Amino acid sequence: MPDLAFLFLRNGIFAEGRFMGRVLDEWIVDSQEFVHRRLPHLVVMIIIAFALSRLLGFITGRTVRMAEKHPNPARLSQVRTLSGIVRATGMAIILGFLVLQILASIGIDLGPLLASAGIAGVALGLAAQSIVKDVLNGTLILVEDQFSVGNVVTVAGLSGTVESMTLRKTSVRGGDGTLYVIPNSQITTVANQSADFSVATISVSVDFSADPSKVMELLNTIAADIRNDPQFKNLFLADPQILGVDSMKGSQLIFPVVFKTKAQQQYGPVREFQRRVRNALEQNRMLPGDPNRVFQTFGGGDSKTLSGVAPTQHPEPEAAAHPDPTTLKPKEVNPFTGEGV
Repeated sequence: MPDLAFLFLRNGIFAEGRFMGRVLDEWIVDSQEFVHRRLPHLVVMIIIAFALSRLLGFITGRTVRMAEKHPNPARLSQVRTLSGIVRATGMAIILGFLVLQILASIGIDLGPLLASAGIAGVALGLAAQSIVKDVLNGTLILVEDQFSVGNVVTVAGLSGTVESMTLRKTSVRGGDGTLYVIPNSQITTVANQSADFSVATISVSVDFSADPSKVMELLNTIAADIRNDPQFKNLFLADPQILGVDSMKGSQLIFPVVFKTKAQQQYGPVREFQRRVRNALEQNRMLPGDPNRVFQTFGGGDSKTLSGVAPTQHPEPEAAAHPDPTTLKPKEVNPFTGEGV
């Protein structure tokens, strides 16, 4: 039956030597060349593209499964976002390459197409360069794990808690409830207060009259009690450090105390430490440091010191009898007559 159909086609307008006959001969030759040379190349390209897509899906899926084993939900969200972007971008590149191979196999000239695509890409890049910067910087933030959702950070001069992250923007909630939306291209420096640990330094100010040794002993006792308190002991990463007298400012001595705790967990121990220090100073009859405290003495040999009392100024009688010459009004002269007024 196919032979009869071929013989029918070879008669009439498709006969050898006629126009349509020559066209049919060229079609047959082109088909033979396509099947002989281009079709195997195209099949190999399809197999390679399929293998690359499967490999890309395996790598991204394995990355997500590994991230699911860790208890950090914020990091898991970052990994899922980045894996999805990598997979989508990789599939777009693979499919684009395969389409170009198919077009080349069927004889389409790719030169003008690639030139047009290049011009369009340059125009799009110039128009959307800020978006490209946002995406590239967002990718680096996710890959390097500079911060994650829930961290307290300072970025682009704004401080707050990270609420959401994408490749283009980062949303930060300020302490007053304000939501800041920051393009990732504007994030050049990141201050992450939630990374690894937190260090809090409390400067305890005590009056100059207190014995520094007794103050050190008192602060060590209070810090040790808080360190061993069941409510706070799991928050500490190291024992509190009492550094001694750091400075003397007027009538006050400054004793810095350093707490090293888990990230963003320093506030409770610090508040409790300051409350106990206040009560301990009162129980031990020690005055807190006050830069405005004034010491005044009365009498010649026998001097008494009064704290918190401003000195009373008593004007001398002679000062009242002899006025200050700088306050006297200068003598005026009439410029027309030259006589004093």
